[in-house]
Amino acid sequence: MTHKKNTTDQDNKKNMPGAEDVIRELGKATSIDDFYGKDGIFARLFSETVEQMLEAELTDELGYERYEAAGRNSGNNRNGYYESSMRTSGGDAKIRVPRDRNGEFQSELLKKNSNEIEQKIIAMYAKGTSTRDIQDMLEELYGIDVSPSTISKITDKVWELVEGWQNRPLAPIYTIVYLDALHIKLKRDGKIENVAVYNVLGIDLEGHKEVFGHWIGDGGEGANFWLSVITDLQTRGVEDIFIASIDGLPGFSDAIQAVFPKTKTQRCIIHQIRASLKYVVWKDRKAFTADLKTIYKAATREEAEANLLNLEEKWGGKYGAAVKSWQNNWEELATFFEFPKEIRRLIYTTNTVEGYHRQLRKVLKNKSSFPTEQAVRKLLYLATMDITKKWTMPLANWPLILNQLTIRFEDRCPL
Repeated sequence: MTHKKNTTDQDNKKNMPGAEDVIRELGKATSIDDFYGKDGIFARLFSETVEQMLEAELTDELGYERYEAAGRNSGNNRNGYYESSMRTSGGDAKIRVPRDRNGEFQSELLKKNSNEIEQKIIAMYAKGTSTRDIQDMLEELYGIDVSPSTISKITDKVWELVEGWQNRPLAPIYTIVYLDALHIKLKRDGKIENVAVYNVLGIDLEGHKEVFGHWIGDGGEGANFWLSVITDLQTRGVEDIFIASIDGLPGFSDAIQAVFPKTKTQRCIIHQIRASLKYVVWKDRKAFTADLKTIYKAATREEAEANLLNLEEKWGGKYGAAVKSWQNNWEELATFFEFPKEIRRLIYTTNTVEGYHRQLRKVLKNKSSFPTEQAVRKLLYLATMDITKKWTMPLANWPLILNQLTIRFEDRCPL
């Protein structure tokens, strides 16, 4: 059988257009269209080459050469041709595709071309390109008209991957986990609603970032829904989280403590600054922010608490609500003072997950709203796969950070 295939390959190469064929055709050319037009020299040579490759594929599958009598008793034989087209750099090339009587022949060459188009559709969709723009690009690049419904069906092929990824087992221990939500517009019951998408990003013991999944809520962000998300992490295998970096949502820490009672929670300093500045008039914001900086930039917790007292003495009478928000949340705001500077910079804000969200928003900006939750999760998954393929290296200075974490969480951090 191997000998037969080699003979077929040799015959196929022998029949392909050679240098003399090209020279003969070039001698007939009188204009640029004779070279590059859709009926030009290169398009016809391309068609002939592809047709001979298709004939070779069918011969290999049937097990006998064209016109051989062996085909009469093989249970299958050739059954003419149908016309198709392939887009080349020189334009559309018409090709004749051979058929077999049983309808079993499927060319790997054409399948590869089809798969390539599907991959391009999925890649464009992952970048946030609208179905209309994808349709226009395919028409321009390949000369084919693909309906938006067909594009949707092609991207639906990744749904099994979406479900598998969302429900995959997670590592038992994560050093730092960031929890934050972004908001999208989703059509529900005939109305467009603002809906929170809950996202969790963790750093494992090797220092690599990992997105755990996307959970679509019932409306705005809430601590009760976060509790269900955190419970899902536990169900998928997470046994311990050293530090959780969160925003200022009321009840957030309680939701985490309910599932992972040993986890240290750090409220995002940047969120806290923004929240307190809502109570400060514009002309005082620069001075007020400078005094806040002496708190969160302090070397020790003791120094920070002394500066918080100074803030109250200076601004408490005028902006009592702004100062009180720092006092009320101080325990969660001051967690990062327990750690060396290399860990402090990782946990004092949720910037790590917000950076991921910024990249997602570049994809989401072309979507005014989503028709279904499935459409949201499909796009977020594809975008995440595109974003995280660059996350190949551990965080900078990770051996030093891991050493510090091992000392701080000695009874919980495996060597």
